[in-house]
Amino acid sequence: MAAEAAAKVKSIFLYPIKSCRGISVSESPISATGFRWDRQWMVVNSRGRACTQRVDPKLALVEVELPDDAISLAWKPNKSSYLVIRAPGMDELKVSLCKPPQTCDGVSVWEWSGSALDEGDEASKWFTNYLGKPSRLVRFNEESETRPVDHNYAPGFRVMFSDGYPFLLVSQGSLDALNELLKEPVPINRFRPNILVDRCEPFAEDLWKEIKIGNLAFHGVKLCSRCKVPTINQENAVSASEPTETLVKFRSGKVLIPGRKGQAMVYFGQNMVCEDLPEGNEHIIKLGDPVYVINTFASYEDTST
Repeated sequence: MAAEAAAKVKSIFLYPIKSCRGISVSESPISATGFRWDRQWMVVNSRGRACTQRVDPKLALVEVELPDDAISLAWKPNKSSYLVIRAPGMDELKVSLCKPPQTCDGVSVWEWSGSALDEGDEASKWFTNYLGKPSRLVRFNEESETRPVDHNYAPGFRVMFSDGYPFLLVSQGSLDALNELLKEPVPINRFRPNILVDRCEPFAEDLWKEIKIGNLAFHGVKLCSRCKVPTINQENAVSASEPTETLVKFRSGKVLIPGRKGQAMVYFGQNMVCEDLPEGNEHIIKLGDPVYVINTFASYEDTST
C-alpha cells in the first residue's frame, strides 16, 4: 500500500429511492450491492418500468429520511421504523422498513426484469398523485432476485436498482475544475455520487484501477457516462444545457479517447465495485477515511468506457 494517502473521503451519499434526493451520512456499512439502503426502492410506472428524472424530473424534489440509527452496523428495523418521504405540495408518506408482504411481478430497470416487493396502495396513491400518472413504489427483493452488473466490465458483481454499478466515485477537484469553466457553478448533487473524495488532482479518479479505503479494496471498472440528469437543477427540477454543454468540450469520448466507441458521450466520475468483502462485520466507510491508490491505468486508452 502506498505510504501516503492519495485522497480522503469528504462525503458519503445514499439514494434510498432511485432518482430521488440523496442523503448525506457520516458513515455507511457496505454490502455486496453497494452502501446499505442505496437504491433499495424505485418508483415504477403502469408497465413496471423504472421512473427516473430523465422522464420525471419532479423526482428530484422528493426527499427521503431514514431513522438516525439506520446506518449503524448492527441496526435492524422494527415495526416503528419508517422511510419518510416528502415532496412539495404533498402530505408526508411513511413507508415501513420492515419487509412488505406483497410482491409485484414484471418490474424492470434497464436490461433487468423480475419481481419486487410492493410497498402497497398508500405509497402507490402518493406517487401517482405526485407524478400525475399511475405509479407504484417497489423494493428490491434480495431473497428472490439477483441483478448482475454488466459482465463485460465487472463479472460476478451485482446491484439493486442502481443504473449499473454498486458505487460511483467523484473527486472534489473534478467538480472544482468544471465549476471554474461554468458561468454558474453546480453542486455535487448534479452528479449523484456515492463517494466524494478530496485532496487529489482533478480527474485523478479516472485512472484509479484499484484503491483501498480502510480494509476495503475497490476497483475502477468503467468511466461514468452521463445522461441528462446533471442538467437538472436538483433544487427546482428545471433542466438547462449546462453543465453538459461545457463537459462536451473537454470530457467527451472524442476528446478523452479518440477513435473509440462512445465519442459523443461525456464522462464524469468512476464506476467502482468493492472486491470480495473480508471476513468479519467491520465493512464500513467513514468521512475522513484515507484513500490509497494501489494501481492505476497508464492512460485513458486503458480505461473502460
